[in-house]
Parts: sequence; C-alpha cells; structure tokens
Amino acid sequence: MVELAQEYLTLRRQLGYALATPGQALLAFARYADSIRHRGPVTIDLAVRWAKLPQKAKPYWWARRLQIVRGFAQHRSLFEPGTEIPPADLLGPYFRRSTPHIYSNAEICALLRAAKDLGPAGGLRCHSYVTLFGLLISSGLRISEALHLQRDEVDLRSGVLTVARSKFRKSRLVPLHPSTTHALAKYAERRNRYHPEATARTFFINERGAPMGYSGVIGTFTDLRCQLGWTKNREGRRPRLHDMRHTMAVRTLLRWCQQGADVDQKILALCTYLGHVEVTDTYWYLTAVPELMALTAARFQAYSRHRSRRGR
Repeated sequence: MVELAQEYLTLRRQLGYALATPGQALLAFARYADSIRHRGPVTIDLAVRWAKLPQKAKPYWWARRLQIVRGFAQHRSLFEPGTEIPPADLLGPYFRRSTPHIYSNAEICALLRAAKDLGPAGGLRCHSYVTLFGLLISSGLRISEALHLQRDEVDLRSGVLTVARSKFRKSRLVPLHPSTTHALAKYAERRNRYHPEATARTFFINERGAPMGYSGVIGTFTDLRCQLGWTKNREGRRPRLHDMRHTMAVRTLLRWCQQGADVDQKILALCTYLGHVEVTDTYWYLTAVPELMALTAARFQAYSRHRSRRGR
C-alpha cells in the first residue's frame, strides 16, 4: 500500500498539488495497512479503522482523515474494481469553521505597542515584528506569504508586492496603501543599517540577520497575547495571527457597505486580492460583526419602507 500511495502522491504533485500534510497522513494510512498485513484493494472498513485510530480526537478530525483516504480510494478504483470508496459524510463533516476573532482598533494598537517593546533594547527585533504585524492587518496576507517575501518582490516605488507561488502555487500582485508602503520602506532602511551584509534575501529578518521563522513568530505572538491578557472565546480559542486576514476581509466589506458600493462586484476584487481560487473561499472569511449587522438592519428597514409605500 505504501508503494501505491507514493505513486498516487507523485502523480498529484506533478499536477501542481503540494499535499504536504495530507501526503504524510496518506502514507501513515498506507503504513498502517501494510503493518496489519492488509491485502487487496482499499475497503471502507480499513479506511474507517485507520481514521478513528486517535480515539480521543474530535469527530471532524476523524472525518478529515477519512477524506484523505477517500481521494486515494477514488484514484485506486480506476485500477482495482473492488476498491470501496467511503461515502463523503460517513463520519460527518470533515471541516468545521471556528468563529474567527475580528480585531478591534484598540486591540491592533495594543499589539503593535507591545511588539514595539520587544527586546533586545536598540535591536531590530521590535521593528521586524511591528512591521510584520502591520503588513498582515493592512494587506490580509497569509503569515507564510509575508515571511517568504523576497526583497526583490517588494517594490517600494510602486507600492506593489509580488506574492510568488503561494497556496495552490498561485502568484499574484498585491497593491498596498501608501501608508503601508511607507512603513515597509522605513523598515527596509533600518534593516539594511542593522545588517548591511546579511545573506538572507527575505524581506523580513530576525535579530541575527537570518529569515524570520514561522515557529518563532507564532511563539512571539503567543507571548504577546498572554502579556495582553487576551482570553479564550466561547469555543475555547484565543485570537490568532490568521485572524488578521479575517479582520482585513471583514473591514473591507464593512467599508464598502458604508460607501454604498456594489458589493457583488467588489467581492471579486477582494477574492483576487486575497489569492483565492473561488469567491466562496472569500465568503469563508466574512463574519457577521455588529457593525455589519447594523448596516444590514438599516438597509432592510429602508427596503421595507419603500415596499410599503409602493403597496399603497
């Protein structure tokens, strides 16, 4: 089974799919099948037994594991007629949307102030984090996209970022607000002064002049979150870095509604800006915050009054 899984992953990756985490999970399934001496095609029983191995996991995690095997089984059914494809909803939904945290202006300012105080005193670290967090909240970039930005992908003259080979291996241009471009230019000047001979070509670097790492950034953000006393919500989750992307999408929609813009047309631009394949991916980032609900209620009241006058 391991050999078959590797063949499948090779084919999918040649088609442009990264399959990093799902690939590891599928190979774990294949190793499990070989370890229990399973012979023959994939069966529903085999797939479910492996999916539910983490007995204390939540049901949607089981469903997600089963979904990975399901894709493999669909492929194998082309070559082995006896292959059983698990029904899509056999273990329930495989993805559950947790309510994101939409940052307030006060929270953003508090986070940037806390980042400004990061040590060592007089070092580059505080400037790297203030600028990184500011870029995330103003542009809606994924944290991985911001950390992978190369220096030649940040055009400070035109104020445009080139996000290369991001999720789904898509590339896009991201125009920035002039204030964001100004902040990036100030950081670049300070970075070059601190590390004029740094070998790292990433735009953001750490105190040693090396690229900023994902785990280090998450660890620092977690420390700042604790320092600020940000507590868990009703679902047991605290604000995340990725919630800045949600916040940017919601704030953009709110601004359009306040301006009376044609949201149905504008949403396509937001979809492209965020690097989404489908507009439904952008809808995933929208949350009914009180400001949006108030605008919706006001529009509905205006619509109702208009309808009632026409009916007289």
